[in-house]
Amino acid sequence: MPKDPVIVLVVDDEPLLRLSITAELEDEGFVVFEAGSADEAIAVLEGHPETRLVFTDVNMLGSMHGLKFASFVRDRWPPIKIIVTSGYRQPEVGQLPHGSPFVTKPYVCADVVAMIRGMLTD
Repeated sequence: MPKDPVIVLVVDDEPLLRLSITAELEDEGFVVFEAGSADEAIAVLEGHPETRLVFTDVNMLGSMHGLKFASFVRDRWPPIKIIVTSGYRQPEVGQLPHGSPFVTKPYVCADVVAMIRGMLTD
Protein backbone atom coordinates (compact mmCIF):
# COMPACT_ATOMS: atom_id res chain seq x y z
CA MET A 1 0.00 0.00 0.00
CA PRO A 2 1.25 3.54 -0.71
CA LYS A 3 2.99 5.37 2.14
CA ASP A 4 1.01 8.58 1.63
CA PRO A 5 -2.30 8.77 3.47
CA VAL A 6 -5.02 7.02 1.51
CA ILE A 7 -8.37 8.77 1.48
CA VAL A 8 -11.51 6.62 1.50
CA LEU A 9 -15.07 7.91 1.28
CA VAL A 10 -17.72 5.82 3.05
CA VAL A 11 -21.27 6.44 1.79
CA ASP A 12 -24.14 4.88 3.74
CA ASP A 13 -27.41 6.33 4.99
CA GLU A 14 -27.31 4.07 8.06
CA PRO A 15 -25.21 6.07 10.58
CA LEU A 16 -24.21 3.15 12.80
CA LEU A 17 -22.93 1.08 9.88
CA ARG A 18 -21.14 4.10 8.45
CA LEU A 19 -19.49 4.87 11.80
CA SER A 20 -18.45 1.26 12.32
CA ILE A 21 -16.61 0.84 9.01
CA THR A 22 -15.20 4.37 9.29
CA ALA A 23 -13.68 3.61 12.70
CA GLU A 24 -12.22 0.34 11.43
CA LEU A 25 -10.67 2.02 8.39
CA GLU A 26 -9.24 4.84 10.50
CA ASP A 27 -7.73 2.27 12.88
CA GLU A 28 -6.03 0.75 9.82
CA GLY A 29 -4.44 4.09 8.90
CA PHE A 30 -6.84 5.33 6.23
CA VAL A 31 -8.10 8.91 6.16
CA VAL A 32 -11.87 8.54 5.98
CA PHE A 33 -14.61 10.93 4.98
CA GLU A 34 -18.27 10.05 5.45
CA ALA A 35 -21.48 10.86 3.61
CA GLY A 36 -25.07 9.82 4.20
CA SER A 37 -26.23 10.31 0.62
CA ALA A 38 -24.90 10.52 -2.91
CA ASP A 39 -25.38 14.30 -2.85
CA GLU A 40 -23.19 14.64 0.25
CA ALA A 41 -20.66 12.24 -1.26
CA ILE A 42 -20.36 14.24 -4.48
CA ALA A 43 -19.67 17.38 -2.43
CA VAL A 44 -16.93 15.50 -0.53
CA LEU A 45 -15.36 14.25 -3.76
CA GLU A 46 -15.43 17.72 -5.28
CA GLY A 47 -13.61 19.02 -2.19
CA HIS A 48 -11.20 16.09 -2.01
CA PRO A 49 -10.29 14.98 -5.53
CA GLU A 50 -7.36 13.03 -4.06
CA THR A 51 -9.85 10.42 -2.75
CA ARG A 52 -8.65 6.97 -3.79
CA LEU A 53 -11.64 4.74 -3.01
CA VAL A 54 -15.40 4.96 -2.43
CA PHE A 55 -17.23 2.35 -0.33
CA THR A 56 -20.93 2.86 -1.03
CA ASP A 57 -24.22 1.29 -0.06
CA VAL A 58 -26.81 0.59 -2.75
CA ASN A 59 -29.99 1.70 -0.96
CA MET A 60 -29.81 5.38 -0.09
CA LEU A 61 -32.14 8.32 0.09
CA GLY A 62 -31.52 11.37 -2.05
CA SER A 63 -31.13 12.13 -5.72
CA MET A 64 -29.58 8.79 -6.64
CA HIS A 65 -29.15 5.29 -5.25
CA GLY A 66 -25.74 3.72 -4.76
CA LEU A 67 -25.52 1.97 -8.13
CA LYS A 68 -26.25 5.18 -10.01
CA PHE A 69 -23.80 7.01 -7.73
CA ALA A 70 -21.10 4.39 -8.39
CA SER A 71 -21.54 4.84 -12.15
CA PHE A 72 -21.45 8.62 -11.71
CA VAL A 73 -18.16 8.36 -9.81
CA ARG A 74 -16.69 6.04 -12.46
CA ASP A 75 -17.63 8.51 -15.22
CA ARG A 76 -16.52 11.68 -13.45
CA TRP A 77 -13.50 10.41 -11.47
CA PRO A 78 -12.30 7.30 -13.35
CA PRO A 79 -9.19 6.67 -11.18
CA ILE A 80 -11.26 6.26 -8.00
CA LYS A 81 -11.77 2.64 -6.99
CA ILE A 82 -15.30 1.68 -5.95
CA ILE A 83 -16.70 -1.03 -3.68
CA VAL A 84 -20.49 -1.47 -3.55
CA THR A 85 -22.35 -3.05 -0.63
CA SER A 86 -25.93 -3.95 0.25
CA GLY A 87 -27.85 -6.15 2.61
CA TYR A 88 -31.05 -5.94 0.57
CA ARG A 89 -30.27 -6.70 -3.04
CA GLN A 90 -27.57 -8.17 -5.19
CA PRO A 91 -26.82 -6.05 -8.26
CA GLU A 92 -27.56 -7.67 -11.59
CA VAL A 93 -24.84 -8.34 -14.13
CA GLY A 94 -23.78 -5.07 -15.71
CA GLN A 95 -25.09 -2.83 -12.92
CA LEU A 96 -21.71 -2.40 -11.24
CA PRO A 97 -19.02 -0.24 -12.82
CA HIS A 98 -16.24 -2.32 -14.36
CA GLY A 99 -13.76 -3.48 -11.73
CA SER A 100 -16.04 -2.65 -8.81
CA PRO A 101 -16.63 -5.57 -6.44
CA PHE A 102 -19.81 -6.16 -4.47
CA VAL A 103 -19.82 -6.98 -0.73
CA THR A 104 -22.92 -8.40 0.93
CA LYS A 105 -24.02 -6.99 4.29
CA PRO A 106 -23.36 -7.90 6.96
CA TYR A 107 -19.70 -7.80 6.06
CA VAL A 108 -16.62 -8.40 8.16
CA CYS A 109 -14.71 -5.12 8.46
CA ALA A 110 -11.35 -6.91 8.25
CA ASP A 111 -12.41 -8.42 4.91
CA VAL A 112 -13.33 -4.96 3.58
CA VAL A 113 -9.96 -3.60 4.73
CA ALA A 114 -8.16 -6.44 2.96
CA MET A 115 -10.20 -5.83 -0.20
CA ILE A 116 -9.36 -2.12 -0.13
CA ARG A 117 -5.65 -2.82 0.34
CA GLY A 118 -5.73 -5.28 -2.56
CA MET A 119 -7.51 -2.85 -4.86
CA LEU A 120 -5.09 -0.04 -4.07
CA THR A 121 -2.02 -2.14 -4.86
CA ASP A 122 -3.29 -3.20 -8.30
